[in-house]
Formats: sequence, structure tokens, C-alpha cells
Amino acid sequence: MKFGSSGVRGLASELAGRPSGLYTEGFARRLRSTGFRQGEVFVGRDLRDSSQTIAEDCMAALAASGFLPVDCGPIPTPALAFCARLRGAAALMVTGSHIPADRNGIKFYGPKGEIDKADEAAITQAVAELSDHYPWPPAHADRQSGHELALAAFRDRVGGILPPGALSGMKLGVYQHSTVAGELLVEVLRSFGADVTPVGKTQVFVPVDTEAVGWKTMAKVKDWVREFKFDAVLSADADADRPLVIDEQGELFRGDLIGLATALFLKADIVVTPVTSNSGISEAFGFSVRRTKVGSPFVIEGMDAARQAGGIVVGFEANGGVLLGSDCLVNGKTLSALPTRDSFLPILAVLGRSASTGKSLSGLRETWNLPVCASERLENFPVEASRGLMRKLADRDALRQFLAPFGTVADVDETDGLRARMTSGEIIHLRPSGNAPEFRCYAEAESAGRAEEIVALALKRAWDAGRE
Repeated sequence: MKFGSSGVRGLASELAGRPSGLYTEGFARRLRSTGFRQGEVFVGRDLRDSSQTIAEDCMAALAASGFLPVDCGPIPTPALAFCARLRGAAALMVTGSHIPADRNGIKFYGPKGEIDKADEAAITQAVAELSDHYPWPPAHADRQSGHELALAAFRDRVGGILPPGALSGMKLGVYQHSTVAGELLVEVLRSFGADVTPVGKTQVFVPVDTEAVGWKTMAKVKDWVREFKFDAVLSADADADRPLVIDEQGELFRGDLIGLATALFLKADIVVTPVTSNSGISEAFGFSVRRTKVGSPFVIEGMDAARQAGGIVVGFEANGGVLLGSDCLVNGKTLSALPTRDSFLPILAVLGRSASTGKSLSGLRETWNLPVCASERLENFPVEASRGLMRKLADRDALRQFLAPFGTVADVDETDGLRARMTSGEIIHLRPSGNAPEFRCYAEAESAGRAEEIVALALKRAWDAGRE
């Protein structure tokens, strides 16, 4: 188990029980050291089989540490984080996000929001110090129920993002699968006047990665678009901090396009986004752009620095998750900052911009005319294989040889992984996952077919090199 781009993750079988308690105690120690010595800690979870057991372990550990656990049950991460922030409380979300069902994780939030890298380091150190003598299990302790409280606060937040009836005339599908946003997303979209049809609800957990949507998922969605003549299909990952948007042609509306639409919708002055986001997102859109490493803690750090300049600060990742770094005026009301990934704001922003401009989602994409992107991952690619490959490719001659089938390397950005710009203008970005046995490739090219071809070949070469 280790911290990665967002929270600590590992095999569910190795996280349940004492390890969950150990990391929660490490979090409790960090809270006390920063002045939050007692009070409510809101606890939520996604719908994978192991999440309830791990959430119970975490609540028991919190109670043993002198905090009051508030059980929010299955709930979207942004709803949990928003309610906790509203009440000046801490929070803890049990979720593995998009990774397979046999894995899980825990995300941590202090009273001011999502924890940063310094907090992660302190928790990791506490876990190491406690690991040999942490008592388990603690005595049973009572907890409060907070599910309806947290949902009510979030409904109030999202209910003011668009004017009444803003989505009237739109025919929308909601792919519910096993996301905690399934029912709430239907409710919210209908509240703005949309004709909404739920599709694809499952009893078995489905890992949906909004940054690398599988072909089976896309095939199902295309069928629904044809059958129901949807203007868009909306969904989210397991804990609903990353949106999934499919346009009226059954094509993926990529996460960085979702982020761009949201920044324009909110009239952002500064955008903070990782280096993996589309290179075409630039000052040409009327805001300044600051690039970071991949992961919400890095985006939050960038937003904190950007706020010093004043104005509206919006962060987003290539997976579509949007972080609001400052209060802003929307629809005549103040939308308060929420510096953690959210799927509801960007979904409403994309649909609202489509409705207000009279353009379809594919029409919005054509208006912006950005480079075409593609991304995919090698699953079950051992961490050591990833590290070994990246060490090898750190040598420029080795990298040039690896990328020779794609042309000549012009320059390389090492902000996070290896992002090579070719003399043709194409971009190939190689990056191991921060906390899962996965290896990712991102590409930019003039056409979708070419971008997908680059990704497929680059990952094949990575797979072959990792087996050497």
C-alpha cells in the first residue's frame, strides 16, 4: 500500500482490518498535530464489496483516537468533502476510484480540504512508527449517521449552478453502472428540466476509468445513443469525483475538454492543470495556464499559489475531475470553493454551455479545434517493470530508440514521466501510475486514428520492454 495521485491504495485484502485502522490512526495523529484535536470526521464509501468493511474499520479507529465518526454511507466524494468543509470537519472516503474491485483505497480530508503531500508524508511516517505495536481491534464505538445531511448540502450546492429549466429539451442518458452518483445524477439533471433515461445499472462492481475508457464500455454507450437518440450520456467513476461524458455521436468528450468547458463556463482567470492535459489549452482562451504533475494534491498546490494573483482559479485533470480553487459567481449566486475533484459541476457546465450556445457537444469540440488526444493503460503491469522501464528511458539515446517508429524527438518534458514532442508536432507521453500496477500512455496527433495508433504501439513496446 502506498500514496499515489489521490489517496492510499492497495489490495483490498491487505487493506481491510488492522492496516485500515493503522492508516486512520496515522491520519488522526496528523489532524491532532495540525490543531484539529477532536470533533466530527465524516466517513463515506463507494459500492465495491470491500468498502463497507474498510469503512467500519476506519470508523472504529477514529473513535478509538477520540474523534466522532459520522457515517455517510455510499456517497459521492465531492458531496462528502463539501459537507465536511462546510462544517469545518475532517473526512475520509473509502474508495479505489477507477481501479479493479480487488483493490481499494482511502482518501483523506482535513478541515480545509484534501490533504497535501506533506500530510501524506506525515501519515506514512506515523504508520511506520506504529506498525509493530498498533493495537487491533479497538473496542466498538457508536457513530452518528450523516448520509442525508451530506446529500442535502450537496443538492443545495449543485441546484444553483444552472438556471431553472436550463436543460429543457435535452434528452440525456445516465450510465449508472456501480457509481455512487447513479441516482443523484439522474435527480439533478431532471431538476433542470432534462428528459433523463437511466441505463446500465449493475449489481456487480464495474471499474470505470474516465481517462482510459474501455472499448466494451464505449460500444455499449454507442448502442444506447443510437437506441434512445441521446444528446449526451453522462456518468462518473466509482466515487464520482471524475465525470464521464459521451456526445450525441457516441464519442468520448475527453476530460481535458470537460475541464476547458468548465473553465469557460466559470469565466476562469487562472487554470491549473497537469502536464497530461491537452497542449492546446492555452492563454488563447482568455485565462493563464499553469501546469503541474499528475494528481489532485499537485493541482491543489498549484491553485493555492495561483490564488495569490487574485481572480477565479479553476483546476482540472485529464480525467475530467474539476477542482474549484476560489469562490465565484454563478447564476447570480456564490459557488463556494471546493478544492477536490468533482464530477457534478463539470457535467452541468458542459451541458449548460451546450444549451446556452445551441451547439451539440461534438459542435463544441469542433469550435475549440484542439489537437486530438488518446490515452490508454497497461493493466497488471508490475510496478518494478514500470520503474525499470522509466530508468532505462531516462537515457536520451534509449528514449530516442524506443520512439524511433514515431519519428524524431524534438524535446522532452520530465515534469511527470517522459513527455516527448516529436518534430512532426505529435506528442507521446509515457508515465507509470502513481499507486497501481499500471503503465499509461497519452498521445496527441492530428486525427483520432493516428493518436490511438501511437498509444497502442507505444504500450506494446512498453509491454515488450517490461518483459525483457
